[in-house]
Amino acid sequence: MRHSKAMHLLQAGVNLVYIRDILGHVSIQTTDVYARADSKQKREAFEKAYIDLNPKASKTKSWEMDNNLLIWLKSLERKQSIYAK
Repeated sequence: MRHSKAMHLLQAGVNLVYIRDILGHVSIQTTDVYARADSKQKREAFEKAYIDLNPKASKTKSWEMDNNLLIWLKSLERKQSIYAK
């Protein structure tokens, strides 16, 4: 029951120091075991930390829209096939 209560408090966003006091742990490292056990909270923390730096950016790369570059790359491909023979 102690473990379940500690996990519920942690998932509710209660600071680990307060959970340590509630559980009566002398060391925060003992209480830290609960923080390491909660994979759901880790995933949510990563999702909150993720920032899309340019959400309006096109999925098409700028080089893919450069026709001159694409033509030049195609010419290299043809030259490669000539030399491969």
